[in-house]
Amino acid sequence: MSKKVLESVADTLLSDARKIIDNARSNAVRSVDFCRVQMYWNLGRRIFEEEQHGKERADYGAYIVQSLAKSLEIEYGSGFSKRQLEFCRQFYRLYPIANTVCSQLNWSQYKLLLAISDADKREYYQLEAVNNAWTKRQLERQINSQLYERLLLSNDKESVLAIARKERVPETPQEIIKDPMVLEFLGLEKKASYYEKDLEGVIIDHITDFLLEMGRGFSFVARQKRILLEDDEFFVDLVLYNRLLRSFVLVELKTEKLSHQDLGQLQMYVNYYDRIEKLPEENPTIGILLCTAKNDTAVKMALPEDNKTILASEYKLYLPSTAQLVKEINEVRRLVNKKG
Repeated sequence: MSKKVLESVADTLLSDARKIIDNARSNAVRSVDFCRVQMYWNLGRRIFEEEQHGKERADYGAYIVQSLAKSLEIEYGSGFSKRQLEFCRQFYRLYPIANTVCSQLNWSQYKLLLAISDADKREYYQLEAVNNAWTKRQLERQINSQLYERLLLSNDKESVLAIARKERVPETPQEIIKDPMVLEFLGLEKKASYYEKDLEGVIIDHITDFLLEMGRGFSFVARQKRILLEDDEFFVDLVLYNRLLRSFVLVELKTEKLSHQDLGQLQMYVNYYDRIEKLPEENPTIGILLCTAKNDTAVKMALPEDNKTILASEYKLYLPSTAQLVKEINEVRRLVNKKG
């Protein structure tokens, strides 16, 4: 056997060994995390059962939690404080059936979910955290950026939950893509304006977070994709692919208010991909214009009435407060209802 072949075999063996070790370590961490979740669930169940025995006294629940925490903290540390035990009790009340507790989520993630009072909203984030293997940081970011509410602007609640439950597959771009998009993770300083190439460069540096914000099923294909039409060159800012929609997704970045010329340019790129790049079994190409502001009426007038593939979405470079986002979302709903 030649030296080259031996080196190739050794490299393959090393790669496989690394995968075995990394998978074993990941499984061990998940196992420990879930054991912790089960421990807190059982503590919550036991506290709840004890409360039921003493339900004739209004202050009984608070007393047993405080008393139990005092004893447990001395023996086991701060992980069993009064506040932590209250989380345990709430955890059991919201998830009284043991097999509804997901092994893929850790206690930090469950604590984020416990803070959500709306049951449908809580279920959505739980399911999507599992479906997309979100970390605690990613889950927290999606909750803070009002992902659920933003999706409800262009979809009904039943459709959003059905996709999260995997009861149906998204069929249109509107079921995945949000408007507005929040790009606070780019970490850009507050300025009056940016060059498009600067915005694109930062997005590439944070491509994982950008794809997470874009929605489910996205993967990166290319940046500044060159299109040659006779002697004229054009460049598509970002080319993505969505495996759920089975479509190419072309993204154009605009650092100012959207114009009808921008829509026409994107329509040309979409037509090119449909006619040259798209395979017969794939769905029509989707075009997305990310802009700082847009006139929805002008967008509708610039596009065909049956348009389903060209979307315009505003983006925000800084994460607004929850109150600001809720106010903006309610305002959009009011305008939609008024037009309806």
